[in-house]
Amino acid sequence: MLAISRTGWLVVAITVVLFGSGALFAADAGASSPDPVEFDDTVQVGLSLEDQYALEEDVRLPRAQVFYSKYSYVVGYQGVERFVDDHQQTTHTERFGYPLAVYVSDYSAVDVELREDGYPVADENPPWIDAETAWFVTGGDARSPAGETVLAFADRDDATAFADRSGGEVHTWDDVLESDFEIDDAEVVRDRLDDRLAEADDTGTQAESLRDRPVSTVVGEDAETIQDAVDDAPANTTVVVPEGRYEEQIELDKPLTLAGEGDVTIAGPGWGTVVTATADRTAVTGLEITGVGDETSGVDGVPDHAPEERGDGWDDELTTHYTGGDAGIAITEGADSLVADVTIRTPSTGVLLHDSPETVVRNVTVEGNEVSSDGRAGINAIYSAAVIEDSTIRDGRDGIYTHESQEIVIRNNTLDGNRLGVHLMHTSDAVVAGNEFREQDTTGIYVMTGPERIAIVENTIRDTEVGIIPDSDDAYVASNIVEGNDVGIRQNTAASLIEHNVIAGNIVGVEERSVLPTNRIVHNDFVGNYDHVRSSGGPLRIWSHDGVGNYWQGATMLSSIGEHPPSYSPTDTVDERLHLTDGTAMIARAPALQAASGLEGMVPGLRTGAVTDSTPACEPNNPDLLERTAWAEQAWTCAQ
Repeated sequence: MLAISRTGWLVVAITVVLFGSGALFAADAGASSPDPVEFDDTVQVGLSLEDQYALEEDVRLPRAQVFYSKYSYVVGYQGVERFVDDHQQTTHTERFGYPLAVYVSDYSAVDVELREDGYPVADENPPWIDAETAWFVTGGDARSPAGETVLAFADRDDATAFADRSGGEVHTWDDVLESDFEIDDAEVVRDRLDDRLAEADDTGTQAESLRDRPVSTVVGEDAETIQDAVDDAPANTTVVVPEGRYEEQIELDKPLTLAGEGDVTIAGPGWGTVVTATADRTAVTGLEITGVGDETSGVDGVPDHAPEERGDGWDDELTTHYTGGDAGIAITEGADSLVADVTIRTPSTGVLLHDSPETVVRNVTVEGNEVSSDGRAGINAIYSAAVIEDSTIRDGRDGIYTHESQEIVIRNNTLDGNRLGVHLMHTSDAVVAGNEFREQDTTGIYVMTGPERIAIVENTIRDTEVGIIPDSDDAYVASNIVEGNDVGIRQNTAASLIEHNVIAGNIVGVEERSVLPTNRIVHNDFVGNYDHVRSSGGPLRIWSHDGVGNYWQGATMLSSIGEHPPSYSPTDTVDERLHLTDGTAMIARAPALQAASGLEGMVPGLRTGAVTDSTPACEPNNPDLLERTAWAEQAWTCAQ
């Protein structure tokens, strides 16, 4: 059973409030049990925008909507199993309170069938039913983009008939609440990280083998021009370009390795793309490329993000916009390719990958425009699950830009003076690891359009307007140094794990904007920020878990010598100044303020928009990372 019975439900009246560009319903304690609302008016979690956009019109995925005793908005879960997994988390009740009402999609009211891929289809959306009165089919063939899913039925016979067809079992709501479901959450992203990096190593090894092809043609000996040598060379061989300057545009339409030997420059005419490849297993190595055209897009006026409603052909038009401009090297439909040891000077794009998965871009230098708002991207990956590594990108509009390049790995690159460093659009399951960002105009790492399962680890972001914007559900943000920025992390994720980061010397360490208090933020170090945290309106956010919190410069002033400090709130008017102003520690220990703080902790309505850490650490959690910043000496301990 739910923790609060139907007869014990609080009164909930529904009022509409504005949030961003859409209307959300806020639950307010008051009368009888609430009626379900439109799903679009809930705070949603559990499915990326890209997965939702990709669904065909007749797909009717199971949903749940939940009213909570301590949470202002109605939460919409894309999948009953997602609610159950969240409900079982140890701090769920602490953050949300008790479920006052849970409604689920009723498939007894529609004619539902499963497609070959397991997606449920029906002529119309199923209506809502109280979860406590429903019958659920689990363990069968039903699937959503996130994996196994659970269907609910008002009638037990309907549930039994569906289970007979789909191979599942029929359960009550109490049974479902005790069930275990495999959810690809942030902990799974963390646990898979080593494997993901090892897979990238394997992809790199395969790409490097393209350097070992036998030489078939040498420019200047066997052919007069590079293009003549390419045309004459058999597939799966190497065309060698000796030292010199070549004023050409090259097209590779078969699997070849184009290898510069010595100081080789290919100079285009100042318009168009210089090297174009349209074959799998193409390699371009050892070149400097200049004379790239300045056309940055193929379609004028198309935005850099998806509109809320996509019409027919929208993605084709957007792809043309991204891929239709000029580039130093463009690989289209060229899977398993390699671009390595190349320098490109470009007013538009450096390397363009379009529909070219498993391609490796390694040790590439891209020099863009002095005005970073011009141009396109140093490396532009469209539908390309590539490995981009060990490269340097300067003065680009976007250093590395991706669109629908799921599972891309971006690691160990240096991005300097771009508008945006790494810009992920509609790209789930990406890994951004070990990169160094310096002086980006606006943002170091910007994750947009609501993807899922992004890993942002071991990066260093300095001297930028905003260090990281991880706008992704189930993200894993860990072991990053975020130093000297206007805002270190602009936090707008859901169900994410943010741990072991050093956030130092920023004007604002974390700008907290998340509406769902579902993130686990622990083991981080906050030192030398003017404001450790600034929080927008919304729920109380608790940044501790299972007795583990974060280190806060200033929180140690609340402790007795050698003892752990009490609860600390970086958004409290007194606590937030402890690391900046003499005398605030004495004020903070005043009995009246301590009593008020305790009352606020018990009554969530008094702490709206607040962040609190109930178990702050006595000393930094990540001393080795902190020593790499200018702020290590500011990290006071309880003993001090």
